Amino acid sequence: MTQAQAIVNDKREIFGWAMYDWANSAFSATVGTVFLGPYIASLVADAAKAFPDGMVRIGNIPIAPDSFIPYCVSISVGLQVLFLPILGAIADYSHLRKRMMQLFATIGAVMTILLFFVSGSLWWLGGLLFILANLAFGASVVFYNSYLPDIASEDQRDRVSSYGWAMGYLGDGILLALNLAFFFFHKELGVPTGLAIRINLASAGVWWLGFSFFTWARLHPRHARRSLPQNETYFSIGFKQLGQTIREIRRFPETLKFLGAYFLYNDGIQTVIAVSSTFAVAPILRGGLELDLNTLTVVILIIQFTAFFGALFWGRLAKWVGAKRAILISLVIWAGVVIYAYFGMKGNSRVTEFMVLGVVIALVLGGSQAISRSLFAQMIPDGKEAEFYSFYEVSERGTSWTGPLLFGLANQLFGSLRYGILSLIFYFLAGMVVLPLVNEKKAINDVKTYNAEHAK
Repeated sequence: MTQAQAIVNDKREIFGWAMYDWANSAFSATVGTVFLGPYIASLVADAAKAFPDGMVRIGNIPIAPDSFIPYCVSISVGLQVLFLPILGAIADYSHLRKRMMQLFATIGAVMTILLFFVSGSLWWLGGLLFILANLAFGASVVFYNSYLPDIASEDQRDRVSSYGWAMGYLGDGILLALNLAFFFFHKELGVPTGLAIRINLASAGVWWLGFSFFTWARLHPRHARRSLPQNETYFSIGFKQLGQTIREIRRFPETLKFLGAYFLYNDGIQTVIAVSSTFAVAPILRGGLELDLNTLTVVILIIQFTAFFGALFWGRLAKWVGAKRAILISLVIWAGVVIYAYFGMKGNSRVTEFMVLGVVIALVLGGSQAISRSLFAQMIPDGKEAEFYSFYEVSERGTSWTGPLLFGLANQLFGSLRYGILSLIFYFLAGMVVLPLVNEKKAINDVKTYNAEHAK
């Protein structure tokens, strides 16, 4: 199907597009948020008993058990910084967005399934597989996001983007419910705890790959595949395309300003998501809440289903008050969350407090990201969607860079996870400073001017 033949706002295609959110969100929730962090931290802590300072070594570098996975997140996103822009350029030139999305979704899902084999002294393999899976996850989401301007008209993008996020939370909520039921009864089933966790980790990869086929069946390519010039490869063309985009990017100063704001505040959001499970189950002496994994999974499950409604609500809020103002409201709430996480939840009521805080997070979690995605869709020129979304993806869902590094360093230096949590307030305050400086109307006009010039 060509661009001219494709239908905008087609309900069947939008459902297929949103089903990829349903599919891949299982990786973010089951792996990134709930099971992997505490599981790997426990393996690393066992390995660290061989060292007098309680830290493992990779080479000669000491690593605290609770900091290992945050460091892996930073490494994976550092790799995304290197690879995603060139992949986006290749996709925009070749018109192979759908095929590249399929390729990286498959790689990510397979790496996730292989987490089943991580146990004992193979804690390092868990980090390696996560790095590869998260890199592939980010690449596939670049191409997924880049379809938003194609499948939804400008006045429908907030709604469609929020719908996609809501479907993601509903999908991974259902998988978490299944995982929760299995984990609760794993002893009665005769399944050891470690094996039960590894089965749940692998289930996210099976879910991701299986439900992606709904997307492949309904999402239409927008252009015919472009053939290569003589003596060129897609990589050489991709570098040239990316170079041209970088030279032209000065024409979109407001888009760049928005990306800067988004990088800041969403890095904070993603870090909160990534480290919340580690914070919840870590011992009180290390600044954690010392919750059991069953309680944590129940709380995360509540968050997932609440986030479904939160994402839909934020789509309506953006319509009432405007997209940028809706995002700013969410940042004020996020700042309050990290402040309360530092000062609160220290007594016997910490489980109840954690649940209430989780509901507050859920109400703003999907909404702040969904509205950011649809607002950005208005600020990018035609034919460069994947390239621009590759920059955007550097701090999108499941990927954060400097936040986990700052969190890990603060925890390691001060010996308490609460200092790591508090350090994240920098990202939300910085976002509240930079985002109001973005002139979204000028950004949209810059894009329209550029598109008109290149349509001639």
